[in-house]
Amino acid sequence: MADSATHLSFPAVFRVRQRFPRPRVADIEQTVCSELDRIGSGERIAAGQSVAVTAGSRGIANIPQILRSVVRYVRRHGGQPFLVPAMGSHGGGTVAGQMQVLEKLGITEAACECPIRASMDTEIVATAPQGFPIHFDRHARQADHVIVCGRIKPHTDFSGAVESGLMKMLLIGLGKHTGATVYHRAIFDHDFDEIVRAVAREVVASCHILCGLAILENAYDETAQIEAVPPDAFESREPQLLATARSWMPRLPFARSHVLLIDRMGKDISGTGFDTNVVDRKQSEVGGRRASHSYIAVRSLTAATAGNATGIGLAELCRTRVLEQMDMGKTRMNVITAGHLTGAKLPLDYRTDREMLEVALSVIGLTPPGEARLMWIQDTLHLVELECSEAYHREALERDDLEILSEPRPLPLGEDGNLPDDWWGEHETGR
Repeated sequence: MADSATHLSFPAVFRVRQRFPRPRVADIEQTVCSELDRIGSGERIAAGQSVAVTAGSRGIANIPQILRSVVRYVRRHGGQPFLVPAMGSHGGGTVAGQMQVLEKLGITEAACECPIRASMDTEIVATAPQGFPIHFDRHARQADHVIVCGRIKPHTDFSGAVESGLMKMLLIGLGKHTGATVYHRAIFDHDFDEIVRAVAREVVASCHILCGLAILENAYDETAQIEAVPPDAFESREPQLLATARSWMPRLPFARSHVLLIDRMGKDISGTGFDTNVVDRKQSEVGGRRASHSYIAVRSLTAATAGNATGIGLAELCRTRVLEQMDMGKTRMNVITAGHLTGAKLPLDYRTDREMLEVALSVIGLTPPGEARLMWIQDTLHLVELECSEAYHREALERDDLEILSEPRPLPLGEDGNLPDDWWGEHETGR
């Protein structure tokens, strides 16, 4: 039984489809090459020079193809490209773990047509104005050029003109575990924006950065824009790209809920397992204010996260299998490096979805459980289609950005008390 809460009625749910802006890159390789040509990247590569290309740990649409296109471009201009894993403590902070992360994202030597040089070793390349050392991946440091590939998106913890993107990749990604630890500590004493800008300036001045390749996605988990950025323009251009990325990102159709049910979370979905910008759980902003979603309940981890459950502490409830899928060592290393220990705190866990939902619905205040505001999503990357409880039905009928795909019907709980894991099927959200 689910503690003292039993036999509660569940709200009926209906499926809704959201309409978002949908810009798309038609030809990945052609766009990559034309962008790199636009800023004269090829002209700066001399025959035989080595070029390190960053490969991060985030799930990015078409990333093997994007990296392969960069590799081919470098070769056509006489360079010798190789990939470097650009991630802080992900993969447990080990070479084998980071190679495994890349493989799960489809980033392999075969797929990208070049070698991968992985190491946790760094070199100190400068000292930040605030007095701490600046670390840089050893292999990238030894290269003649570095191309920084990364997705521009809102950060899951911090807000500012610069969040997740090329400049952060120069710090956390290429700083590896050692550098990431230093920078996250510095953020306790200095503003995030201040640290990012200060370190990025030193790295650009010291580390042969050829260019950046900024990747933006639309709400359908598709490549929406690819833009090459000269290193001296990172600081001025990235805020503009961030504003565009924010305008295209997926969002929930309703601002508040009693229960937000999430099928899966993981590092391939977001740095915090689920995007805090979507669920309104940014640790740096929530403070004592009332959260938009009273309870978050998580059903599983993704396979690609390889047990890293960072962010699980932001949820109140989860299926017991989430804890069984969790690699405690990887998770703890990640949250310790990031300086956000609450990200590894364990929610209340239950064997079945029925038990988990009964508990959540028993503590929503005066609203009867059958009338609860509940949204059920696959993950925070895929929000085009989702299930909403009947409490939202009237408002949904009046919205021209929403298409109702079904009438309200009972939650599809099986005899085992669980919701189906393949509920989205061929209508998987975002596809």
